[in-house]
Amino acid sequence: MKSIHKIITILLFAAAIAGCKKSFLDRPSNSQISSANFYKSTSDLRLATASLYGGQTWWQFSNEAWIQIGDILSGTASFPYNGDLVQFFTRTVTGSNNLMTYGWVGLYNCIGQCNGVINAIQQQASSSISAKDKNAAIAEARFMRAVAYYHLAVYWGAVPIIEDNSKLIKNPLLNRNIVSDVYKFVANDLTYAANNLPKTDDKGRVTTWSAQGMLGKVYLTMAGLGQSGGQRDQKLLDSAIKYAGNVCKNSGLQLFEQNDPNHQGYYDYFRPVNNDNPESLFSFQWVGGTGYGNGNAIQLFFSPNSILTPQRAGAWEPLQPTYDLYQMYSAKDTIRRKATIMLTGDHYPELDQADGGYTATQPGLKKHIIGNEKDNNSPSMDAWSDIEHNTILRLADVYLVYAEAILGNNASTSDGDAIKYFNLVRTRAGVDPVMVLNATTLRTERRVELAFEGQYWIDLVRYSYYDPANAVKFLNDQDVHHGRISFTYDPKTKIATRDTIAPPITLPATISSFTLPIPSSELTSDPKLTQPPVPYY
Repeated sequence: MKSIHKIITILLFAAAIAGCKKSFLDRPSNSQISSANFYKSTSDLRLATASLYGGQTWWQFSNEAWIQIGDILSGTASFPYNGDLVQFFTRTVTGSNNLMTYGWVGLYNCIGQCNGVINAIQQQASSSISAKDKNAAIAEARFMRAVAYYHLAVYWGAVPIIEDNSKLIKNPLLNRNIVSDVYKFVANDLTYAANNLPKTDDKGRVTTWSAQGMLGKVYLTMAGLGQSGGQRDQKLLDSAIKYAGNVCKNSGLQLFEQNDPNHQGYYDYFRPVNNDNPESLFSFQWVGGTGYGNGNAIQLFFSPNSILTPQRAGAWEPLQPTYDLYQMYSAKDTIRRKATIMLTGDHYPELDQADGGYTATQPGLKKHIIGNEKDNNSPSMDAWSDIEHNTILRLADVYLVYAEAILGNNASTSDGDAIKYFNLVRTRAGVDPVMVLNATTLRTERRVELAFEGQYWIDLVRYSYYDPANAVKFLNDQDVHHGRISFTYDPKTKIATRDTIAPPITLPATISSFTLPIPSSELTSDPKLTQPPVPYY
């Protein structure tokens, strides 16, 4: 079947909002894809929804905010020479932080695109198209919109809910909506998607399992909202168990090459040749050679060396993994460690192949560093557009969500399902299984398994919802134990040494540290954003 990323290149014209767009309140412009003469067939619907998987729709969020917020804000990595990144790392984020603003604007850009497609299908699609096909197309767009709103809710809490772009003409000034209603909106979108997406589809397209996996994650997050003392809403935990468990038990999906002894499934998962393998439940679809504003530029920013990037360009902000992250890897956890971060002396034969491979000269980022155009046999790949389809939701994440939901309000669990799916993740990584789970074990496993996939800050915010006092202490302990700093590694002695230089001054964490400020430019455009949030429902 045709992979949808192959048609992204002919759909770049369909991105209605420019990458440098200043405000999410600006209306999307009309484009050919939303014109009255377009939605005449199921093929037209498929083209319209394909445009929502990559390109300008997700460019700003993926490149400018996903790892920056998810991993640098949480203390997984740092780069000391970019003021905006330093703000994330030191918990001194201001409303003028450009990367944070890009995240807000990028997510609302995506929402605007999704709204346009949904409303166009509802209002303009030919009556000759079956209701099933219309609903499936709308479900794809609602899935994307839900993912965008989920990240907005996690990062900023109460935010405006927008379903109809045209209403902004009459009322461009919006209140924020209470955070519980934002999550309810997300759950409603995902429920619709779960009920209307197919079980299987073209490679790269989302399915009902994608929606149910996200639902499990959303309900797990919602279960802690407004709670305290380490307790979560059991009904919402049960919903998380229901949806995540259904994916685990009934989807027929497995972790990538988990049963093949000749491959390292975790390591191989992040190589572009394995884009959109069955473990991927939702990945952004990128095409090489599309240039600035349309492609995956993660390694352009974060690569440890420019010789690894297309056209040997970039490597402007080589991320330094923190000592805190390094310590999370056990002695046996070498597959995940080497696939995620480089240590001095590590050799990667698949990178810079023309020179015999690449040997790391200092600790740095490996995940998402896929090499140059020759390494990937992709002559069209340029500095601004790699061909890695970076994953937002994968099966291993859902396995761990399921285990955490089963743990729920218990201090520990030896439940058979929780242990089974937790250990599938560990077994694939080559580390020893466990017989009992607790919250600390789960949090550590998620950090190691999903490092540099934008997840760790989400996990910490979820923690702050139901156990705020200990979540705040958890952040501050990173500083107390000096883990939030870079390190050196001696490949001969295999000893990592925490850097002795003074780290940037980090503000002590409080519960407010878990919510980002609204970008200043948005407050200027819409002063109502400063007012208390209002119900949406």
